[in-house]
Amino acid sequence: MMIDLRSMEYAELEAFLTESGEPKYRAKQIFSWVMQGAESFDEMTNISKKTKQMLMEKCFISKLSIKEKYISKIDGTIKYLFALDDGNCIETVIMRYHHGITVCISSQVGCRMGCGFCASTIGGLYRSLTAGEILNQVIYAQKDIKERISNIVMMGIGEPLDNYDNVIKFLHNVNHSDGLNIGYRHISLSTCGIVDKIYKLADENLPITLSVSLHAPNNEIRGGIMPVNHKYKIEELIEACRAYIKKTTRRISFEYSLISGVNDSVENAEELAKLLQGMLCHINLIPVNHVEEREYHKSKNSDIKKFQERLIQLGMNATIRRELGADISASCGQLRKKLL
Repeated sequence: MMIDLRSMEYAELEAFLTESGEPKYRAKQIFSWVMQGAESFDEMTNISKKTKQMLMEKCFISKLSIKEKYISKIDGTIKYLFALDDGNCIETVIMRYHHGITVCISSQVGCRMGCGFCASTIGGLYRSLTAGEILNQVIYAQKDIKERISNIVMMGIGEPLDNYDNVIKFLHNVNHSDGLNIGYRHISLSTCGIVDKIYKLADENLPITLSVSLHAPNNEIRGGIMPVNHKYKIEELIEACRAYIKKTTRRISFEYSLISGVNDSVENAEELAKLLQGMLCHINLIPVNHVEEREYHKSKNSDIKKFQERLIQLGMNATIRRELGADISASCGQLRKKLL
């Protein structure tokens, strides 16, 4: 089996090189080239021909290619449909904010979670991405725009905690000082609520921001739109979130997509505030994107505002997410599903 150098953590690369008869200092040189975007061994100008030959015999550097690219005329948001080495496709989105450039990346090809309002899960899960394939989205998007990406949100196609080991390796690599050196505090990871992995993530002690896709204030509504709730009830999820906050001292962001007639009443807002009472958290209200194959529609702007106002009245920190890339189907999954 050939080894993808972009999927190796520093310690793994160091051990591999030592076993191959190379000095330890080679790890720093090769890691820097690979993690900062080198596409071939020929680019590694400070590596000997002998070492390059060994690498070519045992290793490869995974790549992406741009299959489609769209730029919003409204706000400059960029959406990529990237093709992987095996021909599968994933989506990546570049968003510009006053605090810097954010990339929204995918963690899987498809998704097994089955959330009723999401385009990413149509067609199910094909496979998980390797750590290198996750990293490549940041590398290739940054190369294309020729500007430094300062923030990462893992909110694209797939459930990051369903690809736990590869996601953790990616986080270590993208943060490494000899790599892209993006701070953990500039990285957000979104999960639909895989409870056992939330506890495991807390033990990693990474100061990232955890975003939990809640989308409902009770089991009845959540179970109707999110199958994961049949395995992990909302009470178990909230208990895990409280434990995560206590262990990491990090605030959690709860994602709440507002669906007309489903979860957007003032009563729902009151129930949500009661559920999250006393937690170090933020509620991110999201006007749901309409997906042709789905029956759900965005709440009225007036209902979204009332929902937010009621939460604030009850002492909650709640904001409405700004919609970006509306003219290019910027929410993940909508572009890829056209190929299915």
